[in-house]
Amino acid sequence: MSMSRRVFLKGGAAAAGAFAAGLVLPESGRAERQKARVYVTNELTGEALRRMYALVCGNLTGRVAIKLHTGEPGGPNILPRDWVKELQAIIPQSSIVECNVLYPSPRRTTEGHREVLKRNGWTFCPVDIMDEDGDVMLPVTGGRHLKELAVGAHLLNYDSMLVLTHFKGHTLGGFGGSLKNISIGCASGTTGKQQLHQVTADGVWPGGAPFMERMVEGGKAIVEHFHGRMAYINVLRNMSVSCDCEGVHAAPVTLPDLGILASTDILAIDRASVDMIYALPEDVRAPMVERMESREGLRQLSCMEEMGLGSGEYELIRV
Repeated sequence: MSMSRRVFLKGGAAAAGAFAAGLVLPESGRAERQKARVYVTNELTGEALRRMYALVCGNLTGRVAIKLHTGEPGGPNILPRDWVKELQAIIPQSSIVECNVLYPSPRRTTEGHREVLKRNGWTFCPVDIMDEDGDVMLPVTGGRHLKELAVGAHLLNYDSMLVLTHFKGHTLGGFGGSLKNISIGCASGTTGKQQLHQVTADGVWPGGAPFMERMVEGGKAIVEHFHGRMAYINVLRNMSVSCDCEGVHAAPVTLPDLGILASTDILAIDRASVDMIYALPEDVRAPMVERMESREGLRQLSCMEEMGLGSGEYELIRV
């Protein structure tokens, strides 16, 4: 285990059990925050996805936005459509939500985006391209890089959000978990994504720690907007070092499938997902670890903790 990894773990990865959320008063008399619950199953089926949702959906009310990455044309690793169809059917007043992208792609325009949605099979329920009618600004409390983030204007039409994430690597972020799904994913295709990426006039996409920090600040804007009415599911399946935004050009899948994680804590679920990668044999995990560490992707985790965006410790509950 590398030194950079030890900075983030704090010994929480291997524990198992169930702890309630909130504060407890131990014998010392000092209040301590209990560990976040992260549920995990090795089963990778639509039925398992529905069971995991049932464990974390208690705070989701009203109109529910299902935020997922619907993928580039023909992308081989995106979540199975039949799984998502079965899940969406049991969530009243729900829609899949997306935003247009900043990089060259048919998904850069709403018209092109809708064609890709049809090609990729996202035709069984409404898919709301949230920046189709422009964007709105959400405040970033305590942001060092950003004071506000431009998100798709339709975000304001929803009361709750289910963050349904295909966990994988990412060219700039090192890894893409629940944080990336809401931060980059809800930012409007031009203004918001440019705020986060800061693409230069000569076409350079800066990465490293400042990018991770901007991504966290954007994520905080989304989380605070929904005031606790969020739940997170990470699916650790078909994991390449590439993001689904690379479509058919993604690097081959080399990691084993690990299961489905669910939580109401964004930091805990992303940390647990990363920890499961690091728990693999060294020769198996090496490509993904190199991708995460070479991009300073673990800064996502430490910055979320610094900004109070979730719990720094978690307990795995196997189901």
